[in-house]
Amino acid sequence: MHRRTAARTRARACAVAALTAAALLATGQPATAAPRADTADPMNRAFAEAAREYGVPRDLLAAVGYGESRLDGHAGTPSQANGYGVMHLASNPANHSLEKAAELTGRSAATLRRNTAANILGGAAVLRDHADALGLDASERRDLDAWYPAVARYSEAEKTAAVLYADAVYTFLAQGVSATVAGGEEVLVPSRPVDPDKGEFSAFDAHVLSTDYPSALWVPAYSGNYVVGRKAAVDKVVIHTTQGSYAGSISWYQNPSAKVSAHYTIRSSDGEVTQSVREKDTAWHAGSTNSSSVGIEHEGYVDNPAWYTEAMYRSSAALTKHLAARYGIPKNRSHIIGHSEAPGATHTDPGPNWDWNHYMRLIDGDPAPGGDGLTFSSYTTQKSGSTGPQVKAVQTLLTAQGYEAGAADGSFGPTTKSAVQAFQRARSLEADGTVGPKTWTALLSAGTTPALAKGASGDAVKRLQRALTAALGTTVNADGSFGPATETAVRSYQTSRKLSVDGQVGPATWRALQSGT
Repeated sequence: MHRRTAARTRARACAVAALTAAALLATGQPATAAPRADTADPMNRAFAEAAREYGVPRDLLAAVGYGESRLDGHAGTPSQANGYGVMHLASNPANHSLEKAAELTGRSAATLRRNTAANILGGAAVLRDHADALGLDASERRDLDAWYPAVARYSEAEKTAAVLYADAVYTFLAQGVSATVAGGEEVLVPSRPVDPDKGEFSAFDAHVLSTDYPSALWVPAYSGNYVVGRKAAVDKVVIHTTQGSYAGSISWYQNPSAKVSAHYTIRSSDGEVTQSVREKDTAWHAGSTNSSSVGIEHEGYVDNPAWYTEAMYRSSAALTKHLAARYGIPKNRSHIIGHSEAPGATHTDPGPNWDWNHYMRLIDGDPAPGGDGLTFSSYTTQKSGSTGPQVKAVQTLLTAQGYEAGAADGSFGPTTKSAVQAFQRARSLEADGTVGPKTWTALLSAGTTPALAKGASGDAVKRLQRALTAALGTTVNADGSFGPATETAVRSYQTSRKLSVDGQVGPATWRALQSGT
């Protein structure tokens, strides 16, 4: 490999300064703590052993893992690009790093997917393979800055997306990393000056700006992953979580086999924005809502709140305010929605760790929940003469169950009262025509009764969460994802109703809910 010349070093000075500045903006100050000398902790030991075996600098290996996963293997569940573990070993038509790692280490794909130490070893093997292909000798492999092209190749991204990926890794090296992982173990990477030799990737620095949103970079998606034009006016913004890294997600939109895309993607560490589909075109991000919405992806995983940084929230909020002004989108939770709230959605993002109240305040919007018109933080008594969105929800629910409640106009008149009484009689409730906690619980839970347990998702979970909110009198986040908070609420409900307490929703629990118990 050709070594750096003085001229090339001077040419890169601005890029190095930018990386270091980005690091300081992201963290406020550089991390200066040295890595633990004691590698007894399992993840530190795994990084040290993998680094020794494959001759990859330990800190580089840890920075790649941090950029991919925040050092969280997610119990072997795949990212949207079918990547696994701390090192995001992938198996998709464009990236076969999982299979390459299996070939290089002799470990099975199943082990590499689920065993963190094996996954880190596999990542080191793949990085070393790229270094060998680039011709790095032993001396060059000891130089962190010489690894930049190997890191870019590790992403299996193209051109600018590969540069975004490698730049992020070198930003983490510049700023340092301090991460607490499972079991309370701390993984540290000390900060240091970086001067990466970009080699073949120096021609692909991200510099093209979006024409729709000048604050964003422009890295276009593959033309087969979206539709040119729209069939409806834009009236919504849909908030997503990538289930993968920033650069990896942008690269995934460029993959012809992905069949997904988003208009914008936002980086966790500093809020950087990249546009991949023009706003005039229809990105494939939220099913039936695609044609009438702009999709914003946020780097991270729904089960790890560490990805949702203040820099990300503020950058995303600025973009959403811009879109709301451009398209006249009301800044409320009926029009600024999560992917899980889109009609027919099977996804749960952005999940329970996304702070909707904070986000809506940042866009100067209404933080009240209920993007679907049925979800509220509490359900208040509705009766003859009541008006408002909760009356409209009652009317909508009654109509869905076959009761003639009249127009869903938010006005509780005689027709609505008659429908409520008919519903109450059918559920053996007091037929007083007033919608209190019991009637609310029965209405909100009405429908199919599938067995539900932790890990389930979808509309049935959302119905359960709304019904529990009414029954318990405390808010259960209706995000359609059956997580620990929902399990706790189910157990509380089962205990208070003297049901078998297992945290799962079977026939007995559904029967109690649908009878308004």
